[in-house]
Amino acid sequence: MAVLKIQEQITARAQIPSRLPEGRRPPGQGEIGVPVSLSTRARGLCHGCREEGQREANASTRGRLPGRLLRLSSCVVLSGARVNAKDNKWLTPLHRAVASCSEFPPTTLTNLCQMILVLTLVTKEEAALSGPENNCHFMELSLQMAPQKDKNFPDRIFFQDAVAALLKHSADVNARDKNWQTPLHVAASNKAVRCAEALVPLLSNVNVSDRAGRTALHHAAFSGHVEMVKLLLSRGANINAFDKKDRRAIHWGAYMGHLEVVKLLVASGAEVDCKDKKAYTPLHAAASSGMSSTVHYLLSLGVNVNEVNAYGNTPLHLACYNGQDVVVGELIQAGAKVNQENERGFSPLHFASSSRQGALCQELLLTHGAHINIQSKDRKTPLHMAAAHGRFSCSQALIQNGKSVCRFGVCCGANVRACPLCLSGADIDCEDKDRNTALHVAARQGHELIITALVKHGANTARRGVYGMFPFHLAALSGFSDCCRKLLSSGTFTPVAFHHGRHRDDALIDAATLAQGSTSTPLTTLEGPVCTQLQPEGGSWFPWNLECLNLLLKVGADLNRKDHFGRTPLHYASANCNYQCVFALGGSGASVNVLDQRGCGPLHYAAAADTEGKCVEYLLRNGADPGANDKQGYCAVHYASAYGRTLCLELMASKTPLDVLMETSGRDAVSDGRTPVSPLHLVVGADPGWWRGLEVVAVAVLRGVRFVQAYHGHCGALEVLLASILDVDACSPEGRTPLSLSCSRGHQDCVALLLHHGASPMTRDYTHKKTAMHAAAMNGHQECLRLLLSHSQHLDVDAQDINGQTPLMLAVLNGHTECVYSLLSQGASVENQDRWGRTALHRGVVTGQEDCVEALLQRGANVCVRDAQGRSPLHLASACGRVAVLGALLQAGSSSHTHLTDNQGYTPLHWACYNGYDSCVEVLLDQEVFKQVKGNAFSPLHCAVINDNEGVAEMLIESMGTNIINTSDSKGRTPLHAAAFSDHVECVSLLLSHGAEANAVDARLSRTPLMMAALNGQTNTVEVLVNSAKVDLTLQDAHRNTALHLACSKGHETCALLILEKIRDRNLINCPNAALQTPLHVAARGGLTVVVQELLGKEASVLAVDENGYTPALSCTPNRDVADCLALILNSMMPTSPMVTIAALPAVSVAQAVIKHHPTNKRISKGVGLEALPPLRPNHASCCRTERPLSSVSAEEELNDSDSETY
Repeated sequence: MAVLKIQEQITARAQIPSRLPEGRRPPGQGEIGVPVSLSTRARGLCHGCREEGQREANASTRGRLPGRLLRLSSCVVLSGARVNAKDNKWLTPLHRAVASCSEFPPTTLTNLCQMILVLTLVTKEEAALSGPENNCHFMELSLQMAPQKDKNFPDRIFFQDAVAALLKHSADVNARDKNWQTPLHVAASNKAVRCAEALVPLLSNVNVSDRAGRTALHHAAFSGHVEMVKLLLSRGANINAFDKKDRRAIHWGAYMGHLEVVKLLVASGAEVDCKDKKAYTPLHAAASSGMSSTVHYLLSLGVNVNEVNAYGNTPLHLACYNGQDVVVGELIQAGAKVNQENERGFSPLHFASSSRQGALCQELLLTHGAHINIQSKDRKTPLHMAAAHGRFSCSQALIQNGKSVCRFGVCCGANVRACPLCLSGADIDCEDKDRNTALHVAARQGHELIITALVKHGANTARRGVYGMFPFHLAALSGFSDCCRKLLSSGTFTPVAFHHGRHRDDALIDAATLAQGSTSTPLTTLEGPVCTQLQPEGGSWFPWNLECLNLLLKVGADLNRKDHFGRTPLHYASANCNYQCVFALGGSGASVNVLDQRGCGPLHYAAAADTEGKCVEYLLRNGADPGANDKQGYCAVHYASAYGRTLCLELMASKTPLDVLMETSGRDAVSDGRTPVSPLHLVVGADPGWWRGLEVVAVAVLRGVRFVQAYHGHCGALEVLLASILDVDACSPEGRTPLSLSCSRGHQDCVALLLHHGASPMTRDYTHKKTAMHAAAMNGHQECLRLLLSHSQHLDVDAQDINGQTPLMLAVLNGHTECVYSLLSQGASVENQDRWGRTALHRGVVTGQEDCVEALLQRGANVCVRDAQGRSPLHLASACGRVAVLGALLQAGSSSHTHLTDNQGYTPLHWACYNGYDSCVEVLLDQEVFKQVKGNAFSPLHCAVINDNEGVAEMLIESMGTNIINTSDSKGRTPLHAAAFSDHVECVSLLLSHGAEANAVDARLSRTPLMMAALNGQTNTVEVLVNSAKVDLTLQDAHRNTALHLACSKGHETCALLILEKIRDRNLINCPNAALQTPLHVAARGGLTVVVQELLGKEASVLAVDENGYTPALSCTPNRDVADCLALILNSMMPTSPMVTIAALPAVSVAQAVIKHHPTNKRISKGVGLEALPPLRPNHASCCRTERPLSSVSAEEELNDSDSETY
């Protein structure tokens, strides 16, 4: 109990701030002052106790306890306490002892027992093992060692001995708290120099950083401990270490104004112009916090006084914004540019004018030549900034700046603007990029004092700003009635002068647009005019809105003036459900049936937005016509239905029956050949395209209305409509009924209500021929489907849409198991097929809906049923990798009656191997029927290797044996051909390791796997085959081309070189093909320089001639004519040289040969001519299809050959 009593006396320790105070941030800027976020956990650890102890110290006696404390600490440790135990903040006793090394009075138990209790907090198991005797002994000892009152006690006590005791018992000097701070961080923050001296020798690195990346030197610099900084620097602390924001110790020292620390760091080599991640220098830091002595010292070191940060701000910008007038004077004296602009064009005067404490800074800037009318990039002046932020004193100083230097001594009287010297002050009517003056800005923000000062000094109240608006419009728009009254008192406005610009939106409209929910909203454009984005629901009415309106009405504003869109103030008041404004406007004679350009009256907008029905009731009572249609044929009933305004519908129905109102509704749509949309569709949630016109109209004014409500079933509004509208099955332009829409969106209350009123569930839409059951099943709305199924005994549960799909198929396709069971319980057929011959089971298998498949199989679904392409559910499960579904199908079906092949002869094993689904292959191979190679001759092994499914191929070989290695398809191609064609080296190596025949030739062109690889440039496969297999390089295809011929013919230089490297026989080097062309002919014609060089090095014959009489040299020519010309020239130059012999040249002269060669302009070769060379390979040679060349067939199409197609 003694320990508990001690614990109760411990006060709450000060929490560690996560960041130090930051400089304030001007509009549109990033951080201005250096945000000091140096953690002071350890400092707060002792300061909370220190303050309490200080209060008690004055009344306490004095004495010393270091010896007793040391004995107590040792006794606690020896009693079994864990020396490295951590509290909930991960602080160890060493952390707390180091924090207590700073000086404080010990006369209260609160201070002394902090460390003791940490040591005594052992686990329950340790307490149980220690025994009650030891626990009691320790409690007595704790009480005996408590400090006694003695007048000889000193005021301060040091805990270095406790730290020494903890270190003696192996306390962890690298222990970290939750902020990753070590005891050294704590010591640096608390000026515990002796503790730091004891800790440093035990540390391998004094530059360890905490969670924010700060070292002990950062903490010491921030706390201003010169001795600690000296100690850390002497022990190897990195003076330029930076934290996670690239801030160094000198940043923190400068920000906190610790001049001695800064001097020490500079003397030790710290960079005075270093920058953090946002380019703040120590001068920025000192200027932002107003540390004038530090600023002066840094300036004396020659730092750049106009250095900018990432936002273009100089130290002068920061000092001005934070109101540091002494620093501003220091910087200006050092040569700071008073008109320096940041990246947004703001000068220090802009910042000073927008600051709460910037008046003196502003005066200093103006005194030293700051441009009073300097404009930013958006053309804002300092006066704009002062007006925007409500800085009255700053705005006064700017306005009256010229008067203080007026040589006449007095102003020119009431006509202030007439004094030319007074005009040397701020330009009151200067415009920004939106044409707003300072008066516009002040009126928009409601700063009445600034408005008064501006008007008094001649600001033009009739100047047009954004969208041609006067300041009066902006004040009315924001609901500042006092500002409106002040502007009216200026005498500039008359009741007929309220409209602004080409839009003719007057201040009365601006006042009426203010709705509930916000006191100040941003200006937003609605196709031109300015309105407010406000929510009409959930707010309270603001009396100053009505006050502005009454003020305007009092001065004679035109109630029925229209804006650019033909809307009156009553339109806006109705749209925002501002009943007081509607009442005031209506009571003053505003027309309730005036229409805007879209044909909408105030009642249309009120019906869409009014949840309480007050505005609608007032409009109806004052003669608003609920049957009036807009230009698209929609009346107020449509608007109320779209937004589910039940009360509005009831009010309109009480005035005129809804069926009467709907008789004329949509006549414009019918005249245009369009089917009108019934309110029933809107109330249950029609697609936006069906009532886009209504939405466009509403969005023009009702920016704040939540359109999402229109997509939820409004059952109350639907009930009101059904009581009056007879055609419950009215169709939309696409033929969808309200019941179908309700089922599609899952509004079960609306479904029940529509069915109760006789809606037909079997009505089909025009496009897809779907019924309400299709809609409910497709979207998984089980309750809606249950209502439909229980409604009629003669319901066709197997109704098919235009594609032959039943509701069961759609439910299975989308995995809605509950809907599947509901349909099956009502007798839905599992054998129905769509236009493609697919059943519900096909769909469940493809999408992997295991529960749905299980339900279908329980109902006897046929696993052998085939679609139009002959594929059964087994094929689709294998092709899609649905192993669980595949197992269920195999278990449910009889293998003896299973259709193993589709229309192309492929089995499920083919599809599983082609797509590489190992698990499906394993399941299939467990069935004896699939261990036999059946179906298409393009075997499962072909399918596996052509898609690089090495694991599947290995599984097939292990299961079926090595006999399948050399099986050939209908064109005589082995799996090795397929692997070589696709350049799948792993599969090639696997096949070769199991004895694949490397020299097997296909049936059509007699090509080996090496020839296929060489022809297609499959370098890796060629390398494997020539190095790892006993390939016969002398083999020739049907056109007597070797693999070297084929590689050269397609320009595959690397493949040709790999083959050449293995050729030693000169006869093979000069082996001709069917066209008598040697590899040198082919390589020379393809421009393969390296290959030609290699062939010549292997003694390739340069005199060999092909069937046209051309040597390899003549084969280099681009065409036959050039070859003939070159042969003639060479023959003339060297008539006896056999190198230029033309075999086909007759005994006549060369001139005669040339004449015969060119008898006409048709260039038909007669005498010396090159006949068409037989191709090195036929154009139709292919590994997969006889219709296309092999090079044009991709690996993905390989399965598509041999009488098949790829799934």
